[in-house]
Amino acid sequence: MSNLLTEINGSTQIITINRPDKLNALNRATIKELSEAVTAAGNNDAIKAIIITGSGEKAFVAGADISEFNTYSKEEAHDLAKNGQDILFDLVERSSKPVIAAVNGFALGGGLELAMSCHIRVASSNARMGLPEVSLGVIPGYGGTQRLAQLAGKGKAFELIFTAGMIKATEAEQCGLVNYVVEQEELINKCLEICEKMSKNSSVAIAAAIRAVNSGYTDGENGFETEINEFANCFATGDFKERTTAFLEKRKANFPNN
Repeated sequence: MSNLLTEINGSTQIITINRPDKLNALNRATIKELSEAVTAAGNNDAIKAIIITGSGEKAFVAGADISEFNTYSKEEAHDLAKNGQDILFDLVERSSKPVIAAVNGFALGGGLELAMSCHIRVASSNARMGLPEVSLGVIPGYGGTQRLAQLAGKGKAFELIFTAGMIKATEAEQCGLVNYVVEQEELINKCLEICEKMSKNSSVAIAAAIRAVNSGYTDGENGFETEINEFANCFATGDFKERTTAFLEKRKANFPNN
C-alpha cells in the first residue's frame, strides 16, 4: 500500500504524504516513494510545479520514524543520513521544477528538513516547526543544520537546534523560514496560486535560476560564475528567442518549452 496520494491540478503535481496514524512520519519506504514521485513529476513535461503536503490537519510531517533506526550502529546511521539526503532531500532541492512545501501542521525533525529542501514554503496558521533531535541525543541528519542556517540565519539555527523547541508559523515567517502564513483552509489554494504565476513563465529559465541560486550554497562552486553561465545559456534557448521577439512585437509570448 502506497504512503502517498498524488493528484494533478492543472500543471501542478500535488504529492500528499499519507500516514495520518503516524502523523505522516518519514520512514524508509516513504522516502523512497517520495523520491520516485518527485522524479516522475520532474520527467513529466506537462508538470510545471510540485506541491508536497501531509494528510490531515495535524501534521505536515512530524519527524522521522524513530522505531526504524533506534538500534542502528554508527555505520548504519551514516548510510541512513547519506542515502536519505541523496535520494530525497538533495533531489528536491535540485529539482528543475519549483517545489513548494504546503506545511499543514507539525513540521518537526525530518519533516522540517523536507520542507526546507523545497524551494518555497507556505505554512498554515496552526503550523509548528522545530528540530528536536538533540533531545534524543542526536542531531539533524537530513540537511537540517545547513538549510536552517541558510534560511533563518546562524544564530536562529543554533537556538532552535540547541533548545529542541518549536516555533509558530508567524515566527517562522518573521525569520525567513517560510514565505507565507495562511489559514489552513486556504493553504493549498495559496500554493496553487503561486504555481499558476510560475507556470506563465519560462520553465527553462526557472530551471536555470534554480541551478544558479543553489550554486551559491554549494561548497566549491561560485554562484556568480554559475549565474553568468546560466544567463548565457538562456540566450541559446527557444524560450528566450520567443519571449524577446514577442516583447518587440507587442504580443503574448508562446514559450516553446512550456
